[in-house]
Amino acid sequence: MWRTEAVVQAVLLSVVPFVLIGPLDLMDVPWWAWVLWAAFLAAYVVVVPSWRYLVHRWEVTDTAVYTQTGWWARERRIAPMSRIQTVDHVEGALARLFGLATVTVTTASAAGALGIAGLDKDVARRLVDELTMKADAVEGDAT
Repeated sequence: MWRTEAVVQAVLLSVVPFVLIGPLDLMDVPWWAWVLWAAFLAAYVVVVPSWRYLVHRWEVTDTAVYTQTGWWARERRIAPMSRIQTVDHVEGALARLFGLATVTVTTASAAGALGIAGLDKDVARRLVDELTMKADAVEGDAT
């Protein structure tokens, strides 16, 4: 799914020269600039999904949800079960094509929700049920 997303983004980025330069002025752009642009887009399609797969991690224990994300800077977040307010299950259009879903764990944190993307949709549903039960079993008001 992430590779397909990268291809779609690269296709959209390939339109950028037409918008910025204009269709009539494209002939004035040197051939090597087109080669560099194509190499950048190809590298993007190859590197970004692989990098994302290597970096993104998640784990659920009896006491917390742990996530790790990031590109240049890694972000590790921990959401204690007592702080969980909502658990959402989302299947976007592209994710549905691959049978995948995203689970979003919302807390009272100013840093925002924790997202776990690219899960098998059945795993995501079970995770939502598990997190809901665990968060409900913990004393506290999630604030």
